[in-house]
Amino acid sequence: MKLSEMRELLGREGIQLTKSLGQNFLHDANQLRRIMDAAELTPADKVLEVGPGLGPLTEQLVKHAGEVLAIEKDGRLIGLLQQRFGRAGKLTLLHDDALQFLKREPRDWSDWKLVANLPYSVASPILVELAQGARSPRRLVATLQLEVARRLMAKAGEDDYGVLTLLVQLDFEPRGLFKIPPGCFFPEPDVDSACVVLQRRDQPLLPEERRATFSRIVKRAFSQRRKMMLKLLKEDWPAARLAEACETIRLAPQARAETLELRQFVELSNLLST
Repeated sequence: MKLSEMRELLGREGIQLTKSLGQNFLHDANQLRRIMDAAELTPADKVLEVGPGLGPLTEQLVKHAGEVLAIEKDGRLIGLLQQRFGRAGKLTLLHDDALQFLKREPRDWSDWKLVANLPYSVASPILVELAQGARSPRRLVATLQLEVARRLMAKAGEDDYGVLTLLVQLDFEPRGLFKIPPGCFFPEPDVDSACVVLQRRDQPLLPEERRATFSRIVKRAFSQRRKMMLKLLKEDWPAARLAEACETIRLAPQARAETLELRQFVELSNLLST
């Protein structure tokens, strides 16, 4: 869908885009092609799309996937999408808030892929909601703010490394990132954008019953990232137990959360869950 076609359609329907919904529609054919290449879709794939907007990415998904579920919050756009794709039997359109839908109706996404130009205002919580647990999608291909993309791809010791990094990387391996210029969107966003590719790990790093401990440790440890992690964790665990756990994994008492690798957070979660 070309930029001129987007302008014409919105003008004809009298639709003014809403900034609060994060409506920045990707129209650049080259970038759409790159996203599709990253998704590696086959006719057997089932795809979840959040925020289809006017459907430029939806059009490609319907061509290459076997089943597409697209969730759109803006009711004004549902009618346009139905007009464009009404005869596409492999597409299901839902008029809903995607984040609320995911929380309200938990389901098994394990044989699905997420491929979406996510609304930037809710991209992080949507990814966290989808990414955790055995029922998460096989692959996440998401366009979002460059700042958030860097957090998803970060490593220990980097400025962008933090809670979002660890909550997603517990289950997903970062596979790649490419930037998308603002001029590829309509209207142009005020921030830089990127597409990230994350692949679900073949084997979970933690059993289901210890995941809550992992989340609790990570959030507490980064609540004041410049402070020594052990002092912060004492609000939730006895000092003696923490000292024993740190000695077991050879963690220095003065270590800060930003210096610990994912593996060390996993080890600590195993020790503090028992």
